[in-house]
Amino acid sequence: MQMTFPLAPAPDDATSERGRKLFAGQTDFLKGVVAMNGLPPADRIEVCFAGRSNVGKSSLINALTGRKGLARASNTPGRTQEINFFTMAESHYLVDLPGYGFANAPVAVVEKWQRLLKQYLSGRPTLRRAFVLIDARHGIKSVDEEIMQLLDKSAVTFQVVMTKADKIKLSDHDTLLAQVRGKLAKHPAAFPEIVMTSSEKAEGLATLRAIIATLD
Repeated sequence: MQMTFPLAPAPDDATSERGRKLFAGQTDFLKGVVAMNGLPPADRIEVCFAGRSNVGKSSLINALTGRKGLARASNTPGRTQEINFFTMAESHYLVDLPGYGFANAPVAVVEKWQRLLKQYLSGRPTLRRAFVLIDARHGIKSVDEEIMQLLDKSAVTFQVVMTKADKIKLSDHDTLLAQVRGKLAKHPAAFPEIVMTSSEKAEGLATLRAIIATLD
């Protein structure tokens, strides 16, 4: 019997090399966007990263690209309210969405960001996949399900990427994955594989790079 939402397999050598080459190339910050009219042209493949505040999103982006200070981390949830675009080679946009689930941001700021996010997700024809980052220590929370529901409504395929996998015991993996799989089963836009990563230990990075490099 095939498992629902299995862990993504390690890529073969050729696919791994394709991912390595893409991320070994030039990656640059392009711009921070606060309104739809500021979006760059939809002229290349685009992937976005979403995750609640302090899930390790900046660390993962920096680890993937091998650029320590590319995405700036903030210890203040909700500090960054921009959609940040990065160019990868001549072929991809890597998009860093603001952390969600911030309790300390003003309501008006949260509403404005949510409006922009909905417009972005619904109106970006070159967006191939959203990667929803989930802290392996906590599993999927209600605030994560809100973003997943938004992705369902926007018909944007999303894939869960577990962060900080090195922070949990091996004996807790099955319980964690059972919780995540149970939640994902309710979401029609969920891609049927989970990626386990650790930015500190470089675990799962080759797999995630290969996934991004083979999207077309």
